[in-house]
Amino acid sequence: MTPLRPAALPMYDLPELRPANEALWGGIARHLRAAGVAAVPDALTRPDDLHAFWRTPDLLLAQTCGYPLTTALEGAVRVVATPRYAAAGCAGAWHGSVIVVRRNDPADGLADLRGRVAAINARDSNTGMNLFRAALAPVAEGRPVFARVIETGAHAESLRAVAEGRADAAAIDCVTFAHLRRWRPAWAEAVRVLAETPATPGLPLVTAAATDDATVGALRDALAVVAGDPALADARATLFLSGFDCLPQEAYARVTELADEAARLGYAELA
Repeated sequence: MTPLRPAALPMYDLPELRPANEALWGGIARHLRAAGVAAVPDALTRPDDLHAFWRTPDLLLAQTCGYPLTTALEGAVRVVATPRYAAAGCAGAWHGSVIVVRRNDPADGLADLRGRVAAINARDSNTGMNLFRAALAPVAEGRPVFARVIETGAHAESLRAVAEGRADAAAIDCVTFAHLRRWRPAWAEAVRVLAETPATPGLPLVTAAATDDATVGALRDALAVVAGDPALADARATLFLSGFDCLPQEAYARVTELADEAARLGYAELA
């Protein structure tokens, strides 16, 4: 029996969103099987180690982050499509982050964050670190902005850290922020948006680099089907999902361009 090829949609997968993600995957899987794709799993995987999972040699489909895509995953995956989300801060398949502070914080602009504490979800996050760095670089004057940067492991935890006073500022992916306003309203209501970051293409759906063109075509066809399936309207609404674009992988060069621009301004590391 052929081993099942793994699939995951881990980037917007709060417990409240998991039924919608499973319903979406169910629609994708049905179409793939009808198209003759073999080894399609019934359910999504929820891996503990995303970086290892993304590099699975027979990966069928997963959502990743633009920063790993252009760095650690280069040559290991190929882009299938980029989702479009109907959330504030999204423009087609492009999105950015909101930089939040506590609602009563006196900061009027990014320069007022100097000497404060920042929260990031991970050092290799585009929306949590890279876009935050890009927004700060013009005001950093080539020196550290923050007294301390803490890593929380998730955008939700970064928002919580600001809301609870353990950090003063964080950059939260705008789609995640929309979900947290719905599902974690106490945290969202405890903060305000200080600034918005530059935008890049959104979190891409990828497959293993060795996946053949026919399977990539079937994946794209399946995404087109679930984007318009009336039976999945509630799942799409829950996920703020409005469709998929087939952006070229080269579109993600914007991620590294922003990193390079920050380095030219003397702010190569978020600090």
